[in-house]
Amino acid sequence: MRSLGHQIIAEFYDCNRDSLNDVDFIRTAMVDAAEKAGATIVTETFHHFSPHGVSGAVIIAESHLSIHTWPEYGYAAVDLFTCGDTVSSETAFNHLRDTLESRQVSTMELHRGQVDMMDPKDGPVRHKPMLVSSN
Repeated sequence: MRSLGHQIIAEFYDCNRDSLNDVDFIRTAMVDAAEKAGATIVTETFHHFSPHGVSGAVIIAESHLSIHTWPEYGYAAVDLFTCGDTVSSETAFNHLRDTLESRQVSTMELHRGQVDMMDPKDGPVRHKPMLVSSN
């Protein structure tokens, strides 16, 4: 099935609880995951909750990577949504699984933007509009 994007919804269980509560560790893990996947990072934002937990997102030109952690349960919910053929959500997933030291995972994969269901008016469907030069 041809699609604009690929999404992995991942549940990481039995993770390192201290790491899940460290906003700097989570930020580094997520940014590294985006870079290893071949993504173009646009911006990132992360927040540490009191008394525990981290939420954050790395916005990439090809979509996003997000995480929400529950250190008290050793659990992290992760969404890896990538578009195009140059970024590997699987690489990001593997990096996060290993970095968070998850001993058990559950995933669901989705194909987003099914090309066969689109009616492009201006030629082939692309994951991003072509840039038009202002010259």
